[in-house]
Amino acid sequence: MAAYDAPIFLISMAAERAGMHPQTLRQYDRLGLVVPRRARGQGRRYSERDVDVLREVQRLSQEEGINLAGIKRILELASENERLEVEIARLRERAGLSRRVFTADAAGDVVAVPLGTRLRRAEQSSALVVWRPHR
Repeated sequence: MAAYDAPIFLISMAAERAGMHPQTLRQYDRLGLVVPRRARGQGRRYSERDVDVLREVQRLSQEEGINLAGIKRILELASENERLEVEIARLRERAGLSRRVFTADAAGDVVAVPLGTRLRRAEQSSALVVWRPHR
């Protein structure tokens, strides 16, 4: 994964790999669509991930007819979705709920149970009660 994110391509190489003109990459950088990292001399350095995003921007523009403002929003939402999926996985792992689902027991309480199981009367008292409705 580290190599995928490594800023190794000069703008000319990234443009060639993405099938674009270097000026297009500069424009996308100014618009905030694909923002490469900078080398010491302020030269842009693109990663393989950046090149993939450039290809997706081109596809969305040419094949789907989406304007650059729409593409920027799509990329923002995709990035936020990735971040949230990582956060959900982290929270599930932390809570020990990665292999659990929620169900209601006979009393109407919401309980966590192992994935693929059903509550039996004997198990209801030992299930983890997550939410109990007001009675």
